[in-house]
Amino acid sequence: MRDSSIAVIGGSIAGSAFAGAAARLGADRIVVLERSEGQLEDRGVGICINDDRFDELVRAGHLHDGIRRHRLTARRWVTRETAGNRTDDGPDGRGRVLWNQSFAFHSHHWAVLWQALRERTPDRVEFRQGHTVTAAGTDQDGAWTAGPDGTREPYDLVIGADGYRSVVRAAVCPQARPAYAGYVCWRGSYDAALLAELPGGAAAWPEDECATVCYPGGQVVIYRIPGLTPGTTQVNWVFYAPTPAWLGLDGPTSIPAGTLTDGQLDDLRLLAERHLPPYWSALVTLTPRERTFLQPVYDLETPRRTAGRLLLGGDAATVVRPHNTSGAVKALQDAHAFERAGRAAAADGGSWPALLAAYDQERGVVGRELVELGRRLGREQVAAAPDWSAMDEPGMDAWWRRQITGSGGFGGHALGRPE
Repeated sequence: MRDSSIAVIGGSIAGSAFAGAAARLGADRIVVLERSEGQLEDRGVGICINDDRFDELVRAGHLHDGIRRHRLTARRWVTRETAGNRTDDGPDGRGRVLWNQSFAFHSHHWAVLWQALRERTPDRVEFRQGHTVTAAGTDQDGAWTAGPDGTREPYDLVIGADGYRSVVRAAVCPQARPAYAGYVCWRGSYDAALLAELPGGAAAWPEDECATVCYPGGQVVIYRIPGLTPGTTQVNWVFYAPTPAWLGLDGPTSIPAGTLTDGQLDDLRLLAERHLPPYWSALVTLTPRERTFLQPVYDLETPRRTAGRLLLGGDAATVVRPHNTSGAVKALQDAHAFERAGRAAAADGGSWPALLAAYDQERGVVGRELVELGRRLGREQVAAAPDWSAMDEPGMDAWWRRQITGSGGFGGHALGRPE
């Protein structure tokens, strides 16, 4: 789409990926509109990417092999409960092992991955920090964005990479809204050097292991990620749990790190002490207040991803529950599909309608499949989890296979998979 102007609303992982794709397509003017005024490096959550999906994205040019990441090879499922509801914390305080599952993933620090994408974006891409977009639309001449004062700025294409509260989605399909899953995830991260304070220290937990600690009503997923400083490592955990009585839900939101009250943090501590083996309980409660936050779990599927000259990508298009470990991959694959559709359209005369139709067709089915898989995993692992005390390794293996059979999407669909 040479000699065109493209606006990308949102400058995080999805936005940076789409900006890079637009540049490779030859767009003459690319503007990224990001409402945050500063750098996005304080977003310290962990991300897991399947090894095969990562290699595909490297070969496609969206990532480079030198991005700092932490290797994971095993996922150990453990629980505190045994038959007869007797507690069994195991000899190391890590609980009874339900299953040792192969886990071909690498973990990433959100900010490290974002920074790598940002650095690969050509200098000619204009990034506007602190720029709030309040509306977007399309007309016979193209598309437009508007700021708080209502002034419109025209473009040939507007890409909504502005997350689950997307302004662009409100224009593309206003009836599509995120739906609450019925449970939350507490989240936290901190420097892995603090593990020395735990009984057994860091050595009690192998570096390449992702731990999934199961309890009635939820689970905790725990793994290491690279730190912001090269050579350092952080602990990252996601604690799926019932909705706290004090949580008010007035739309998709979260309680940011550092803002939880003493009473709310006490709820987290009691939850961990009541349900987790001692090692994992201590690991969770070791997290500093400023690194602990709460995120209600939502999902969203949209009936379409384009309208006129508007296009949706990343979480603006589809919100998938975290169980899939596919959020970042989904965003990067959306950008890849956009680039591929643009090249095909250019070879066929440069038709915007052709580009948008091809993108919508390619990513629509995958998005719906990922949402459904996330819902299935959420039911099986949290909302209607099995009696963990009665599970053993063969039972866990069969239970897992039932969840993912036919989906092809745990960790993300293969890049370029026919839809």
